[in-house]
Amino acid sequence: MTTQSRPPFIDNAEREQRLANLRQAMLGTGEDAVIMTPGSNMRYFFGEAFYESERFIGALVTAHSVTFICPKFEDTAIIAKLPMTLEMAFWEEHESPFLLIASLLAKQGCQSCALDPNCSYGHAARLFDSLTGLENPIRYGSATAIITTLRATKSSNEIELLMAAKQLTLDVHQAVFHWIRPGMKASEVIAEIDRLHRAGGADNGNSFCAVQFGEATSHPHGVPGDPALQAGDLILIDTGCTIDGYNSDITRTYALSRMDDEVEHLWQVEKAAQQAAFDRAAIGISCENVDQAARDVLVSHGLGPDYDLPGLPHRTGHGIGLDIHEGPYLVKGDETPLALGMCFSNEPMIVVPGRFGIRLEDHFYMTATGPKWFTSPQHELYQPFA
Repeated sequence: MTTQSRPPFIDNAEREQRLANLRQAMLGTGEDAVIMTPGSNMRYFFGEAFYESERFIGALVTAHSVTFICPKFEDTAIIAKLPMTLEMAFWEEHESPFLLIASLLAKQGCQSCALDPNCSYGHAARLFDSLTGLENPIRYGSATAIITTLRATKSSNEIELLMAAKQLTLDVHQAVFHWIRPGMKASEVIAEIDRLHRAGGADNGNSFCAVQFGEATSHPHGVPGDPALQAGDLILIDTGCTIDGYNSDITRTYALSRMDDEVEHLWQVEKAAQQAAFDRAAIGISCENVDQAARDVLVSHGLGPDYDLPGLPHRTGHGIGLDIHEGPYLVKGDETPLALGMCFSNEPMIVVPGRFGIRLEDHFYMTATGPKWFTSPQHELYQPFA
């Protein structure tokens, strides 16, 4: 494996710009405030995801201020973790953080707020009770549309981080192809992939790993157990990692020895479907249109239609960034037009139930002149890394 140069980190200047973009979006929707809670959205804006527990942690963003809300006894730890200097509001163990938020909103004259969709129902319900219990109740709703739109278009730094993560995973795939042999158990392969990801500089080794042999490849996300690779088995490996939180997610399907004519034929059909989706992508084209391009190829070869099997049982692709699956999606019904900086997986799997499955997954990002691959698609069935 080659040594990669260190990609850029997301710095506070970029996070401040994201907050400025958020405030601009709030003006457009008429929201007076947005409340962020632990998860990828909090990491996107503030550089730290934290985690949700029974003790509420959140950030209140209004037109003129950002206030981080947290338990008082954890103040030093939380301040140390935050890469940004923020105004803090604390609550003691016997106090309600939700009443604190309501009072802060009322004090600033806010009449409406939108809540991070990552927030659990339990916290959301108690927050909404506090907002509606005020003398002048505050309207509330979801910040999904605002946040998804902002996160869907990646900056050049985000593109570089995604590129680094995906190149590392592709290098890992290539190393495993030259290393794997019959008799190895799936768990051994997963462990080696994790070791290689860690050695290559991933945040925490594998973020996930599915290793499937033979008939198990016909199950899109695998089946339980720890089978050993048998001579003549088709191999499907789907894995990824994160670098500075940004995800890779690449699938390769290959064979170490000659497969029958049907597998060889459908592997070529899969490759053609993946390419058709890529070729259809253009600024302004809807996400569902890209999905349809892949399905049209499959239908022309007698597969499908829609989600019928043999054929493609799931969407063609998903957005990717700080979440491995994030909107928008390359799927029927998603009319989001492709825009500069959007990033997608491209993985129109072919499943022949009870026999085998073939998935080739790479990612592309949108430029002013069209899509560009993050990683080179698989070359062919027997020599995937030519």
